[in-house]
This record gives sequence, C-alpha cells and structure tokens, in this order.
Amino acid sequence: MTQTADERAGEILHGIGASARRPDATLKVTGEFAYASDLWLEGMVWGATLRSPHPSAWIRSIDVGPALRMPGVRAVLTHEDVPGEKYFGLDHKDQPVLAVDEVRYQGEPVALVAADHPETARRAAAAIEVGYEVRPAVTDPRESQRFVRHQPVRRGDTFEAEVVVRGEYEVGMQDQAFLGPEAGLAVPAEDGGVDLFIATQWLHVDRDQLAPCLGLPPEKVRLTLSGVGGAFGAREDLSMQIHACMLALRLNRPVKISYGREESFFGHVHRHPARMRYEHGATRDGRLVYVKADILLDGGAYCSSSLAVVGNAASLGVGPYEVPNVHVDATGVYTNNPPCGAMRGFGAVQACYAYESQMDLLAQACGLSPVEIRMRNAVSQGSRLATGQVIDAPAPLADMLKRLESMPLPPERTDADLRSLPGGVSQTTHGESVRRGVGYGVGIKNICFSEGFDDYSTARVRAELVGGEPHVTVHTAAAEVGQGLVTVQAQIARTELGVANVTVATADTSVGSAGSSSASRQSYVTGGAVRAACQAVRERFQGLPAKEALERFGPIEETREYRHRPTYPLDPVTGQGDSHTQLALCVHRAVVDVDVELGLAKVVELAAVQDVGRILNPQALEGQIHGGTAQGLGLALMEEIQVRDGRVLNPSFTDYLIPTILDMPPMKLEILENADPAAPYGLRGAGEPPTLSSTPAVAAAVRAATGLRLTRVPIRPEDIALSE
Repeated sequence: MTQTADERAGEILHGIGASARRPDATLKVTGEFAYASDLWLEGMVWGATLRSPHPSAWIRSIDVGPALRMPGVRAVLTHEDVPGEKYFGLDHKDQPVLAVDEVRYQGEPVALVAADHPETARRAAAAIEVGYEVRPAVTDPRESQRFVRHQPVRRGDTFEAEVVVRGEYEVGMQDQAFLGPEAGLAVPAEDGGVDLFIATQWLHVDRDQLAPCLGLPPEKVRLTLSGVGGAFGAREDLSMQIHACMLALRLNRPVKISYGREESFFGHVHRHPARMRYEHGATRDGRLVYVKADILLDGGAYCSSSLAVVGNAASLGVGPYEVPNVHVDATGVYTNNPPCGAMRGFGAVQACYAYESQMDLLAQACGLSPVEIRMRNAVSQGSRLATGQVIDAPAPLADMLKRLESMPLPPERTDADLRSLPGGVSQTTHGESVRRGVGYGVGIKNICFSEGFDDYSTARVRAELVGGEPHVTVHTAAAEVGQGLVTVQAQIARTELGVANVTVATADTSVGSAGSSSASRQSYVTGGAVRAACQAVRERFQGLPAKEALERFGPIEETREYRHRPTYPLDPVTGQGDSHTQLALCVHRAVVDVDVELGLAKVVELAAVQDVGRILNPQALEGQIHGGTAQGLGLALMEEIQVRDGRVLNPSFTDYLIPTILDMPPMKLEILENADPAAPYGLRGAGEPPTLSSTPAVAAAVRAATGLRLTRVPIRPEDIALSE
C-alpha cells in the first residue's frame, strides 16, 4: 500500500499504522490501574442487592424490618421507593428497577440495602423477608408463547437439489466472563442531581435509562467512565447503576456497589442459547442451490438487545456464501431463564456454528474437502447476501481460504513430552488413545449498528500551547473497555494534526454521545468523528505548522459528529433490505488432539486469516484477533452457564470454565488490508469476526479426530469419549 507523506509522518509520531503503546498498559501490568471496584470517597456507604431465589414467582409480601433494625444499616428500598419510572430497557422498557409484584428469573433484584460496611449490607439484604408464591417456570424456549421478534428471510423459490444434508444444532449459554465485576460509585450533587462513576459500554444510553427512573432530567444525571475490567457486550445493559443512584439520592451521601463474582453471573445478560435446524441443498459438484434454516434464540426474562440479535441471526444466517434460494426463520422468545443480550458477535456466532457444521456435512456428501466446498460458494465483492444486500467492498474470501490452507501444519505428534497431550500434565495418557483432527471455520459479521439505527459518534478536539509546545486534547464519550480505543484516538490526532503530544480525556456525558463500545464500531464511528474534528482544527491552522498557528490564533477547538452511511430495517415479511453498513470476514483452521478414551481435547494450534481493511495499530489488532479467537475456543470446548429449571448451577469460575494461557495454543495469523472505500482510513471493524469462525473450526477438528457428528457446543468430555 502506497503511503502519503502525512501518513508516513503520522507513523513517526506513533500515529496510524504504528504499534503505539497503550497509556494504561504499565498500570494494568503492575496492578496499579484504578478499576471501578477501586472507587472510594470519604463518607461513602455500601449498597447491596437482594435477589430472587426463584425463576418465576408472585411476590406476596416484603418485610424490610429485620434489615432496618440491624446496626449500621442506613436504608432499605423496594419498588415503592423508585422515584420515577419503574421500568427500563435498552430497546423496550420491560425490566423493573426492582421487582414489583413478580419475579421472572432467578437473580432478579427485589430490594436494596445501604450500610456502613459491605458485609453489613449483604447480611441485611439476606435478612429481608419476602413472601413468594412460586409458579411454574417456562424454561424451554420451544414451549414459550411470548415472542420478542420473528424475522423471516425469503429469497428464490427452488428448494430441491441433487445433494441434501440436514442437521439440528445447539449452542449453550455463554457468559462474557469479564474479569472485573460490575461496580460503580454514585455521588449526590448540590443541584439535586447525581454523578455516577461507572464501568459501562454506553454512557449516554445508561443516562437516558437512568434519568426517567430517578425522576430527574438528563442534564442532572452525569456519568463518568471508570476503569472497565472487560465488557464483551455484558455492560451494554444496566446492572447496579439505578440502584446506586437511588440509594445515594435517598441518603444524600456517596454509595458504592461492587458485585462479587457470583452476583456478577446474575447481574448481567449472557449469550443467547440457540436451537437451530438447517437444510442445505447443492448440485453434485457442491454448488449451493438453497438453504433452509430455523433459528430459535432464548432471550430469557427480558428483551435487552434480543431484537438486534434476532436480526443479525436472520440476515447472516446462511453465512458468506452465494445462495440463490433462502428460507430462514429467526425467532427470539421470552422464558424464565436468565436474561440474554449482547455478547461478542451476537446472533452471528450461533448461526455460524450451524451453517459451518452444515458446510462440512455437504463437503462429505459431495466428496470435496472442507476448503474446496467453501471456496466454490464463497462470496466476493458484488455478491448478494441472503437479504439482497450487495457486498460493495472487497470480500476476498476464496483468497483467504487459499492462504489459510497453505499455512504449514504443526509437526506431527511424537508423544515424547506427555505435557503436550490432552490430560498429559496429569499423566492420564501416554498417547495411546489420542487422535488428531483438523477443522476449518468461516464467519461473516456486520460492523456497526444496523437496520436503520441512528449510529453516530461525537468528538471534541482542542489544540493549544502547553509549555510553549502544541498539545491536543481529544474528548469523546466512547468507552474504553480494554480494546485499545484510547490509543487509537490519540493515533488519529497525531496523524491528522502532526502533533506528538496528545491527551485523551476521560469519557463522560459532558460531550455528545459516542454510542456503544460494541458491534466493532468504535474505531469506525468514533475514529471517524475524531478524524473529522481534527481536520476541522487543521483547517483553522490555515496551512501553518501547528505551533505557529497556535501562537498566532490561540487555542482552537472543534466538535464534530460522524455517521456512517444509512442502513435500513429488514422487511418484516421477506427479510430483504440493506440492513448493514459494513461486513467483515475471518477464517480459521484448528488442529486438535483428542483422547477418545477419556474425552479430553487439546487445541494444538489455531491459524487465522482476517481482512481488516486498514491496520491502525498492528499490536492491538493482533491482540483483538487472539482474544476473539480465545472466546470462540471457550465456546467450542468449555464455556457454558448450566441452567436447570431456570436455575444457574455454576455461577463461579470454579465451575464456569474459561480458557487460560495453558488452553490457548500457538497461533498463526495473516492480516490482509483491502480498504473499504466507505470507511474512515478504509478500516474494517476487527474485534468480533474471529469469535465466529474459531468455534466451528475447533468443533470440526474434534469431529475429524473422533468421527462423531457433535452437533452441540460446548463439546463435553462425555460427547467425545468413544465406547469400546
């Protein structure tokens, strides 16, 4: 790629294209970084939440007296104490601040306590006496009669083919498992409002849900981003925000709420479990003729972001393949299971596991390799999705698959070092029952918000002289949740303004909305806003170098909004429409060793090829792809919230297993740059796509090693242990 002089200068200044160091990196590595759970203020008290033990029940009585009589307890609140609206929600206000007359899931908040000590607050919450009338819970999504959304996709009318394969697939409930549980500090203000310091993904939407429930105008509810210990979608929804503010306003003193790990499992949404039926029809040489799919998503007790999840599952439900005839039905339903909402790759992850499993079946039926069947049907620039939308940017999927297949495989297993075998660290095997498999996975993910959402970001950029040298401050409300956005904003400012000294101000609601740190959108949308604001500042330099311009004109400040091109809702009957602004592709190859006697699996190597349009920060980008891949590996082999009759059985990291450094294998990675002409710098959102394709790749490798169908993830040991 040919660089301009400005781009080369930007790299010298640690601008776009450089692996600029994260400003918070050293503090996080040394343990000195201040997360939301570290917040502290003189005179603060602690909040705690009483949660329902039942997935479905009427509330017949609440007696707060035992809690109020405990020494050190300052307040006990129920739904009767909510000062404003009693319901909130991301897309639909169906979730109560505190349960009113019923509970719809285990863990639903029922009452709040504030006390001088966190342990006192927890004991007081446990002392509240609630009279429940337990009722039958709807926990099987197939039995639910309450629908969040049904989205069909219809295209073509030919549903007969020479080769037909069918399958039923299931994806379990995955948790985002961020390492920093929910926490925040609410501080009452002199104007009758409240200042909330919070770990979140979406400051302005938090505020817009908070204010009506607190009975306050939005300008009196001010949010400042505090250190976020990971997010992955779970912090899009409110957790303790309203509760802390209610207590602070009632007591007129600061209130801190910080969840422990178990409460965190109940305090946020999870990935939608899915049940899917697929039918693929093709010619004998493997060309797709049609795809039929029925995708059922369990949204749990409340809506959250299920509307968008269903839309993604429907529009991307056949994958990045050219299919002339499509009959897809995606449905989200309410149950009495834990609420489900945003998680990395939402909607697309579930569908990807199913359609990629089908592509492997089709390859076998047609006598083709897993790579060849995908290459014969791969989309490219100019292809139409199942929704009729034309892919109008580079989409070199066939080339990506060729590159992936050509990567050298890891050396053959020697069994010389038992530690390299599944279970070998525990000396459970000498390799006699270990078999190796190789599998492939392909995924397509929408970038930015879709279906007509007014998706924009705001940036304020100020240039001034500090100590006689140019200094730039970038201020947005975009949440840094660990993805490196603070670094990228500074890189953009250095590139556009040629100024090395850049500070990114703490995100808060005193600047216009930046939208959510989700949908792989912040580099695109907030990056676009920062770029536009910087360009406006540069225009006011009037062609002078920054220092000379600031000496002559004084401080220069500009604010700009950036919107991507418009998108449109899917037709409710046909599912046709240009619903997405950008699409991203990633392909994975997994090599897995499986002990078929013990049912143990060890991922030996993962390889990936991803097209990112334009690399903004090479090191940060690789980290995002590695991280997304690890989450896909977790879904394939170990991660599942186990829910029985609406009750969570494993709300801890003892029993909910996530990949550790010992589970994550070496990774080969090739990153392509085919610029998207509609995007800032030509970039393509990169954080979510690897989460899609890594799961089916690992599952396919386990199938190849065992010869089993394996239609559910995560794959459990009992699923793969072969009986003699």
